[in-house]
Amino acid sequence: MLVSILAGVVFIATPMIAHSADATKETEANNTPKNLPLEEIRRFSEVFDRIKKSYVEPVSDGKLLEDAVRGMLEGLDPHSSYLAPQEYSELQIQTSGQFGGVGIEISQEEGVIRVITPIDDTPASEAGIKPGDLIIKIDGKIIQSIGVEEAIGLMRGKPGSEIVLTIVRDEQPEPFELKLKRALINVTSVRSRFLEPQLGYVRISQFQHQSATDLKKILVEMQLDKPLKGLVLDLRNNPGGVLRGAVDVTDAFVNEGVIVSTKGRLASSRMSFEATEQMSVAQIPIVVLINGGSASASEIVAGALQDKKRAIIMGTSSFGKGSVQTVLQLSEERAIKLTTARYYTPSGRSIQAKGIDPDIVVEQVRIKTKKRLSTIKEKDLDGHLESTEKSEDAIVSSTLIESDFQLYEALNLLKGLVLVGAAK
Repeated sequence: MLVSILAGVVFIATPMIAHSADATKETEANNTPKNLPLEEIRRFSEVFDRIKKSYVEPVSDGKLLEDAVRGMLEGLDPHSSYLAPQEYSELQIQTSGQFGGVGIEISQEEGVIRVITPIDDTPASEAGIKPGDLIIKIDGKIIQSIGVEEAIGLMRGKPGSEIVLTIVRDEQPEPFELKLKRALINVTSVRSRFLEPQLGYVRISQFQHQSATDLKKILVEMQLDKPLKGLVLDLRNNPGGVLRGAVDVTDAFVNEGVIVSTKGRLASSRMSFEATEQMSVAQIPIVVLINGGSASASEIVAGALQDKKRAIIMGTSSFGKGSVQTVLQLSEERAIKLTTARYYTPSGRSIQAKGIDPDIVVEQVRIKTKKRLSTIKEKDLDGHLESTEKSEDAIVSSTLIESDFQLYEALNLLKGLVLVGAAK
């Protein structure tokens, strides 16, 4: 059985009927009823028949049965669901981080698509698409008439296939067309920068298959000149993703013990993931930022680092999704996503409907600082000597107090932890 671990999700890459013999026997032994629920089946058949005969418009057998399957799964819990072809394809794209497209980050705006930014080294960036551009047509189809969701689907396609976008740009009086050739787009979920020299910041927006590899590469690059003294790991509004990715990200910061365990009715859903001895950073101080949008796989990381006292968790309580879903493929295009287990932090905590409580609660507030009267400093004098200290990537912490108060507080805490550690 080909198995890879996703989004607090176990993804079965083969059809359900192609499970290993042991898994199939286990499922049959546990889930096959001794007696068929004849009364319930009779009731279902009666409802089905009455709909077919009496509904105001003709309805196909396929639609009724598919909707019945959808309702059966969605009635279990908020995370079990039926995945129709488009939904199944979208799930695969989200977890792989790869798709055929043009390479733009977008937002919806009054029936058109606004470009937030083109992704580097993609057809969009090479064609000269700019942040702020409005896309009003795709292959001649007006976006307002087809809807934004369908428009996004139209931009995706087989790598090498061509697409024509009609663009409106502020500095140009008339809309213009750009012909692009789709390519395989790799979307990284890990971004980084320096907050101050040797104080790093890493943002993980969701956990994909490549997230841990990307993280480890970034940590190496950040330490080419000087070792890191501290790190802020930002998991705010991270909805989860690939479970294995969360395990491997945690493994970059710890070197022993259980990271997460899962427990369900089937033996195959009872697993334990342990750390290796391949940390990517030394025992430097780490502050992890979370909020109510941090769910599932991001809670696994925060919970493990908190239990192991490897990081200080700051922000607000997380979402509280402590269940594991298994994606079972029904055909090449359809699947079901079924809750099969709960996961537990290293100390045995289940965070289902509870969430991870931060060690230090910091609400995200908007701070408006008063402007002070300007004073003349050395750098303002004509002919002053230039500083020999270069920090092009550094962000002055005082600017964070207005733009991101939680990150501002995390940086202050991190600097304090570094000072305390240096004094020991």
